[in-house]
Amino acid sequence: MDIALLAHGQFPGRAKTAVGVLRYGDQNVRAVIDRDTAGDRVNDHVADGQDAPIVESMDDVPAVDALVIGIAPIGGGFVESWRPDVRTAIERGCDVIAGLHTFLADDPEFSTLAEQYDCELRDLRDPPDDLSVADGTAGAVDADVVLTVGTDCSSGKMTASYELRDAARARGIDAAVVPTGQTGVLIEGWGIVVDRVIADFAAGAVERLVEAAAEDHDLLIVEGQGALAHPAYSGVTTSILHGARPDRLVLCHVAGRTAVNGYEDTAIPPVAEYASLYESVAAPVADAPVVAGTLNTQSLHPEAADRAVSTYADELGVPATDPVRFGVDEDLLAVVT
Repeated sequence: MDIALLAHGQFPGRAKTAVGVLRYGDQNVRAVIDRDTAGDRVNDHVADGQDAPIVESMDDVPAVDALVIGIAPIGGGFVESWRPDVRTAIERGCDVIAGLHTFLADDPEFSTLAEQYDCELRDLRDPPDDLSVADGTAGAVDADVVLTVGTDCSSGKMTASYELRDAARARGIDAAVVPTGQTGVLIEGWGIVVDRVIADFAAGAVERLVEAAAEDHDLLIVEGQGALAHPAYSGVTTSILHGARPDRLVLCHVAGRTAVNGYEDTAIPPVAEYASLYESVAAPVADAPVVAGTLNTQSLHPEAADRAVSTYADELGVPATDPVRFGVDEDLLAVVT
């Protein structure tokens, strides 16, 4: 499928969905729409993924099948400045795909236009209707279950999940990512966006995903969300931890980050303490040690990045890496041993 990615004013740093699709999706990205960096190419900003031109608006995009909203702002609301691009996409006969809490299908203008131009509005966060509470059965699946967890939001959990999956597959291991967020669901074509699920049913949703994936794969890497000590998003993190009942955890952190992004009065605990916190919260339902770590060193020069990874590994007492810069060989050995 040929797509365009909308990422106005956020590319690449805050356009997690756009960058995830560029790195790991099988869609053919024909253009990224970002008025701030229009005229550049994707590889001027993101070297390890598909390349495409960056354009100012949907008017400048070549023929595509769909427009994907490549940003999910805090709170997941629709930004009105995107409306002209979405309108243009629909009028050109394109489907529109979004991972927002504000559903495109509920917008009167977009729903009317989509019917007129025979387009689909896909709201990735719209959960199934038949979810229920967890039965506590995910721990019995015939597969190894690894959960990526973080010290904050946007700490590299999705990246770690896909890098571990790809490395495992390269070694002949039948591995799969279990998608729990809008980007993973878009990349995989299935899954449930857990942060949109009724709180009582969230662990049950994760349990359903794990049990379904275990029917076809030997190693499941569950994509974590949020962070256990996050002032806003700890609930979804706990639901995934308890619903998945993982065998092992991988702790993801951003180099130099000492406070929760957007909540700077909330300090991030030392990483060794954070690892112990995850293990303690998991303990009533799963013996799930932190066996590896990943560190986002994007802001550091290579030598400083290497030192930071070594320090992080020492603090955790387990192998660690920046998966984009240095690969995941040692982390994978820890995960599958």
